[in-house]
This record gives sequence, C-alpha cells and structure tokens, in this order.
Amino acid sequence: MILMKDIIREGNVVLRTKCEEVPIPLSPEDEQTIKDMIEYLFQSQDEDVAKKYNLRPGVGLAAPQIGVCKKMLVILAYDEKGDSHFYPMINPKLVSYSEEKTYLDSGEGCLSVDRDVKGYVHRAKRVTVETYIYSTEKIMKVRLRLKNYIAVVFQHEYDHLNGILFVDHINKTNPFEIVPNSTPVDFGQDH
Repeated sequence: MILMKDIIREGNVVLRTKCEEVPIPLSPEDEQTIKDMIEYLFQSQDEDVAKKYNLRPGVGLAAPQIGVCKKMLVILAYDEKGDSHFYPMINPKLVSYSEEKTYLDSGEGCLSVDRDVKGYVHRAKRVTVETYIYSTEKIMKVRLRLKNYIAVVFQHEYDHLNGILFVDHINKTNPFEIVPNSTPVDFGQDH
C-alpha cells in the first residue's frame, strides 16, 4: 500500500523528468504499479482508511509521483454533476483541446506539493484523449472526451508525465489573473 511517505515531493528531479512509454502488454511490475496507484486513490477517499494511515485525499495520481517515470496515471473523481469518473490510463495522448479555458476558483493542489500555492491554473475546458484503459480482464485502447473538472484533473496528471507541476502555470506577477475566454468550473451549491 502506498503511504504519504512514498509520494515524491516537489524538488525531487523525478517530478521534472519526461516519462517513457509503457510496453503493452504490461510487465508484472508495471501492472503492480498501476494497481498500487488505483489502491491509493480509493483508500485516500475512504475517510476511515485515510485517517488511519494519514493519507491525503487525491482525485488523481501519476506514476512519477511514486518514483516511476512511466506514462501511467489514474483519475478517480466526481464531476460537477456528481457523476463518478474512474480512468486508469496507460500511455495517454492529448489529441485535441478546446480554445475555451477553465480553472478552479479554489486553485489546484497536489499530493507532491506540500505548500499552499495561491493562484489560478488556466486549462482547456474540453480535451480529447487517446489512451489504454487498464482493467484486470483486458486492456483496451479508447478515445475519451473529458470536460470541465475532469478535464482539469486529467491535464494536471498529464503534466506530471511531462515533468510539469501545476505551480508552473500560475502567473507569477498576477496569480489571480483571469485569461480571456476563461470561466471557472461550476460546482454549484453541493461542493
């Protein structure tokens, strides 16, 4: 089980390294890596388990965050409508993205960044992704169209595969600048 001590922190060169493609079919080691990432997200979102093991809740995790420089990431999050999204991705490719931007009013956070970073991270409101989706039965190549919050989560994790952290996107001189053609993700009253 991955614990917080296993999460690579800001300042470690691994987080600034471009990741390598993952050979398909998966090696037993690569399969274990993605299973461990999935387990961390599920465990971190279970209040009792998270409290017991002092886990920070996460909605996404990329392989370099656990010291593995391979193109794997997992998303486990609810969108603004309350729908659940679970995507264990291998070798994701960003195929296209909208000119329209979005951002989180509260800013972004990261399991690998322990400090509180204020500012907006403007990202594409919609993205199209080609990826292999991991499952224990079969690995399938799919094309996904993600939007709003889930698109933000994907882009955050995808950046990790390219050695980029969310803090790199914040305008250093005007952290709360609103860029043209940009609206915040609307979570309504429930979130």
